[in-house]
Amino acid sequence: MHEYSIAYDIYLASKKAAMENKASRINKIHVDMGEMVIANPEQVRFLFDVIVEEEELFDGAELVFTSIDPLARCGCGYQGHEIFSCPRCGGVPEVLKGREIIVTRMEIEVAEE
Repeated sequence: MHEYSIAYDIYLASKKAAMENKASRINKIHVDMGEMVIANPEQVRFLFDVIVEEEELFDGAELVFTSIDPLARCGCGYQGHEIFSCPRCGGVPEVLKGREIIVTRMEIEVAEE
């Protein structure tokens, strides 16, 4: 179940960023997830909620997923969404996007000092 490791990595990345920015609370975590990632965002969200349930910093935090379409490029000059076979030359294109999982931004609260 790699959804757990994805959820845990999101937790670690967001906690690190929150601590570096002296956050008192994390409200939202925006995550780009490529369509080629074989993971269910709802399962990731559920497991993330389980991981952070005892963490006050994450109280009420929401994961927001954005799906990223695949993008490929071939040596013949083709660039587009066909990832298995180049429609121009029949070659195997290089996948540029669609396999990533990236925490892109967070909405946090910072305590007044």
